[in-house]
Amino acid sequence: MKFGLINVTDAMGTILAHSMKVGELRLPKGTQIGQAQITALRDSGITQITVAQLDADDIDENSAAAKIGAALLSDGCHVTDPVAGRVNLIADRSGVLVLNSGAINKINSIDEALTIATLPDFARVDKGALLATIKVIPYAANSNSINEVISKIEANSFHLHPFVSQSVDLILTRTDGFKESLIAKGEKTIADRIAPLGLSLQNCVHVEHETDAVSSAISDSKAEIILILGASATSDRQDVIPAAIEMAKGKITRFGMPVDPGNLLVIGHHKSAKIVGLPGCARAPALNGADWVLERLAARISVGNDDIAKMGVGGLLKEIPQRIHPRSKKQTENGPKIGLLLAAGASSRMLGDDKLLREIDGITLLRRSALSMLDANVDQVFVTIRSNSPAHKSELVDLPLKIIEVPDAAAGMSASIRAGVTAVPTNSSLIILGLADMPDITAKHYNLLLSAHDPKQDHLIIRPITPTGKHGNPVLFDARFLESLRTIDGDQGARDILKSVPEYIYNVEMPDEAVTCDLDTPAAWDRWLSIEVKNKGGI
Repeated sequence: MKFGLINVTDAMGTILAHSMKVGELRLPKGTQIGQAQITALRDSGITQITVAQLDADDIDENSAAAKIGAALLSDGCHVTDPVAGRVNLIADRSGVLVLNSGAINKINSIDEALTIATLPDFARVDKGALLATIKVIPYAANSNSINEVISKIEANSFHLHPFVSQSVDLILTRTDGFKESLIAKGEKTIADRIAPLGLSLQNCVHVEHETDAVSSAISDSKAEIILILGASATSDRQDVIPAAIEMAKGKITRFGMPVDPGNLLVIGHHKSAKIVGLPGCARAPALNGADWVLERLAARISVGNDDIAKMGVGGLLKEIPQRIHPRSKKQTENGPKIGLLLAAGASSRMLGDDKLLREIDGITLLRRSALSMLDANVDQVFVTIRSNSPAHKSELVDLPLKIIEVPDAAAGMSASIRAGVTAVPTNSSLIILGLADMPDITAKHYNLLLSAHDPKQDHLIIRPITPTGKHGNPVLFDARFLESLRTIDGDQGARDILKSVPEYIYNVEMPDEAVTCDLDTPAAWDRWLSIEVKNKGGI
């Protein structure tokens, strides 16, 4: 490929290297120069431009990226259409991504023009996640290099192992004085932890923290996976949990792991059942080494002594900031506009009351919020609710919207966002994330955000701001951020995305303070109701 300045009169069929504005005409980089462009350039007095010219053995960037993407493609994912020399591999199912890192490294050494970037080896992914991106850096690549790359892609270079439904028994131990609340908390946390992995908790057994008792529980289990959460940490191979596994005629595969938090973990097996003696940190929902083991077991990937040993590199998990996934290709601007109302919270600060079922002017807050979003200029509305919440579902079932149940809602707002974003059409042009506990949000607020969305000006994330300068909700995201939204975690919602790409945020001033008013405590309800009474002319 030749690259450089040429005379405009010689530019027919070449590729424009840099974006240009010619009068009222904007020529993006990558434009193939034809007679219309040549005429416009000459009429504007431009005599030379920088272009790329393909040689006979070159393949254009989009075709090259598509060929490599097709070669790397494996079961359980799909490849996107090429845009600007880039294709993405997207997960069609949840699971664990396993890579041949050596093969990927060799491929990336063949030609600097041809690149493959992937998630880390053994990364857990949800359906819709970005797994890899293939980028051709220049406007074309040599066909011999492309063929060599394709020849180096092996069958095991790239594989997404799906989560497989399996039965789980949980053994919880207790000691004298051990609080029953900790037993209950441990059971709930483990159930929430394994649900997204397709693992089904069949039985939960409470026994004394003694070798005989734990051994009997292991022997009685019929599950495919046995999890043991001890009241006391395992500090030696002769301690209660390892000793109980051996007493039950099981075998210890590994005691301890080079991952922090999660050091005090035990893995083994009893007959055909896999056994995991969980570290104490598994009582908390934060990521720990046990999660890496459970993810692999859920995907039927073997976890042996050597596998655990290799987890040390990258195994320091404390206080690691989360990284936003790379943006996907730009979606079609005429795709559907989506409203996503997040209503899967537990009302944990309401002292036993359900904030979404409280009534305002004769209708529940949940239904009121859904109606406001339905009145906005969106094409479809999705609402996330907790699984097994018939009262919430009954408030919405007669409305023209789609209800998304969130089985792992206890994991935080991110679980609700992931579930909702995964359900929306893949050709969506944008999504607005709204909160169901904001009573003053109306269609007017949503429409102000919609009218400010302008990809041509890089107004890709539209955030409301009050007259007093406070940021609030709802927030609009261009479709190119859908992949990042599908993979967030924690209870911070999409804040990490906002922090990582401030250059794409456009603030829209709202006429009032509605975007900062949420009713998540009894005191907040009391304040809001008193203001409502005054506004309506009451006492």
